Amino acid sequence: MHDHIDRFISYLAVERGLALNTLEAYSRDLNRFAGFFQERGVARIEDIDSTAVVDFLEQLREEGLGTNSINRALAALRGLNRFLLDRGIIAVNPVAHVELGKIWIRLPDTLTKFEMASLLEAPGNRTPLAVRDSAMMELLYATGVRVSELVGLSLNSFHWHVGYVQVTGKGGKERIVPLGSTAAAQVRRYLDDVRPGLLKGSAEKTLFLNRSGKGLSRQGFWKIVKKYARKAGLEKKVYPHTFRHSFATHLLEGGADLRSVQIMLGHADIATTQIYTHVTREYLKETHRKYHPRG
Repeated sequence: MHDHIDRFISYLAVERGLALNTLEAYSRDLNRFAGFFQERGVARIEDIDSTAVVDFLEQLREEGLGTNSINRALAALRGLNRFLLDRGIIAVNPVAHVELGKIWIRLPDTLTKFEMASLLEAPGNRTPLAVRDSAMMELLYATGVRVSELVGLSLNSFHWHVGYVQVTGKGGKERIVPLGSTAAAQVRRYLDDVRPGLLKGSAEKTLFLNRSGKGLSRQGFWKIVKKYARKAGLEKKVYPHTFRHSFATHLLEGGADLRSVQIMLGHADIATTQIYTHVTREYLKETHRKYHPRG
């Protein structure tokens, strides 16, 4: 995938004569695009469809990028796919009918509370790595942090005496999020029983470690989620950010106010958080249809 991107950037520089700043911006956007799909096990650009492109653009919005930045990423994708289509590398342009306005009204994917419970129970606790995986997933659902924030947590991120975890988000902004008793217990067990064995005597400060004693990557965590979603028998596609969407939705369904959810998610603009109110309205409508005698 990166080879195609490199050829496209070279084409823009040599044949189109675009400015260096534009080339660098396009390169960043497209390499982020490639990384997004590599984390999900998609290696060939030919296998990416329009739904996958929308997933990527939604992720950019979830990460806090502004409309101008996302529009630029969409423009870069349009250019790349036209380039590939003209050269016969792809047969269909997956970006041809993607419009930014439609992306903003698409509801995020969430799990029901029952589905989430099944997913969280999938690791069990029979092996050290299962304990680690359970701690990570419980923490992700309990706090709604982004995956990049999860794998960036250190031993000093936790304030156990007050029940909070300190998270460093976009732009280095810090926030504190309640930890919850279940997640706290799982993380404590991982710290006491598993992490010392994974550490292998090194001085690594990152909280969650892989088999080699290094900090777990986002791609590594994505593979873990994929494995347990399959084990739990979930028919929905489950991504790491599904935990974040479900966290927000379940809080609002339970009566939490939007401002509190905004703070916990680390959204700079409450408008970003408001999409979850649409999800909640759908939940209320479904509840009414299911339980009202004339629903």
